[in-house]
Amino acid sequence: MTVFDAYAAYYDLLYRDKAYGEESRYVTGLLADNSIHQGSLLELGCGTGRHAEHFASAGFEVHGIDLSPAMIEQAERRFGTAGKCARFEVGDIRDVRLQREFDAVVSMFHVFSYQSTNDVLYRAFRTAALHLRPGGVLVFDFWYGPGVLTERPAVRVKEMSDDRIDLVRIAEPQLLPNENCVDVHYRVLLTERSTGRSHRLEETHRMRYLFLPETYRMAQSHGLQVTAAYAGQTKEPLGFGAWTGTAVAIRP
Repeated sequence: MTVFDAYAAYYDLLYRDKAYGEESRYVTGLLADNSIHQGSLLELGCGTGRHAEHFASAGFEVHGIDLSPAMIEQAERRFGTAGKCARFEVGDIRDVRLQREFDAVVSMFHVFSYQSTNDVLYRAFRTAALHLRPGGVLVFDFWYGPGVLTERPAVRVKEMSDDRIDLVRIAEPQLLPNENCVDVHYRVLLTERSTGRSHRLEETHRMRYLFLPETYRMAQSHGLQVTAAYAGQTKEPLGFGAWTGTAVAIRP
């Protein structure tokens, strides 16, 4: 089992309060700004299909890729229940080759920041570029270096419950300044409500924070032109107060 398979077991509960609909509308708005209102959309790092559900409702033909078989299984189950059309498959966004081009490639929830070395980030950009048609648009979000270094990562605790389990997650970050990364060590306690049995999980996620010059250069090396970079999910410019950013790139 990969770290992301374990993650899948409680992923939807942990992010139950995440504004998937608002985030998806923000992305489709950025696509519309570039004259893409419908069409084919490749989602790199689709997770359990929560964003894909909204993209499909907006009229896009969605093809989702994720490294975790458990997350792909949940995405397929979600769409089977909802009666919407999408295709999902297990794959590594650094290497997957679908032998087709899409109107849009989207990667949300900081999947590009999971590409923690130059080599793997380069390969992720290559995957995106190879799957975009001329005039196609890439939208991705990421941890933003100046914001991360201004407001340093801190220990955070999150508690969530549903009718099956109680969950407590402690996130303990370690800044790695010479690698432009943060190792986030998660300790998770899951308690089954019906039996009272508890399960403990520990995971470490390495996240890379990006700076705009390297992001532009990486995109340009694959023939992509970054046309916009915004703070979070706004239309505001990036600055020291922004921990995350969203970038838009076009394949000319």
